[in-house]
Amino acid sequence: MPLNFAWRACLESLNVMMSISLPSRKFLTVLFGTAAVVTVAGCAKDNEIDISGGVGITATRSACPAVAIPMHTGDVTLFDPATSRDALAIDVVAAITNVTPQCNEAGEKVFQLATFDVVATRRDAGPARTVTLPYYATVLQGGTAVVAKRLGNVAVTFAEGQTRGTGQAQASAYVDRAAATLPADIQERITRKRKAGDQDAAVDPLSQPEVRAAVQRASFELLVGFQLTQEQLEYNVRR
Repeated sequence: MPLNFAWRACLESLNVMMSISLPSRKFLTVLFGTAAVVTVAGCAKDNEIDISGGVGITATRSACPAVAIPMHTGDVTLFDPATSRDALAIDVVAAITNVTPQCNEAGEKVFQLATFDVVATRRDAGPARTVTLPYYATVLQGGTAVVAKRLGNVAVTFAEGQTRGTGQAQASAYVDRAAATLPADIQERITRKRKAGDQDAAVDPLSQPEVRAAVQRASFELLVGFQLTQEQLEYNVRR
């Protein structure tokens, strides 16, 4: 992921969902998400070659946003003193884990909920302590356009005498089903059966720019990560 995208995702100080426009791409660790294309053919299962009436690979495309943690934002390190970057000054290290998506795509608004745990270790096994860590949830369209962003806080609790602490939080996103659905003509171009001898039998429909662009426009992601300061992000990148 380009560093400037991580900065954009982490450092925007938005407290409510907001609409933004469309620029350009690349990042991440995908945890759960949509397959690239829709194909429904006979009894073939996902990733199987279907030869009934033609040749093609069956895959299922969901309207649910993919869920991912962008690179360099899945963990955070706190220092004491805060200005130090010495290893001996590391106070708390926390990471997002166990991300579990739960999608409801029954209505015109597709709802994606992602719950996650935060596990942390602290330097000193002292008295009971709670550390509050900010996180963000960003909805991305087409790999580049920030459609919405929310900020939240997760409380990580350390029991007395324990160096390990945990916390739980969740992120969510609504996506218009119409926006996440491929146009009928694009679906037909992708799923049409091709037989040996057809002029376009060996042509991958996703190699065609207009098809690839339509699939990209209809693809959404729910990105979750810690809301890092620029210094924290730079530390993660350099490690």
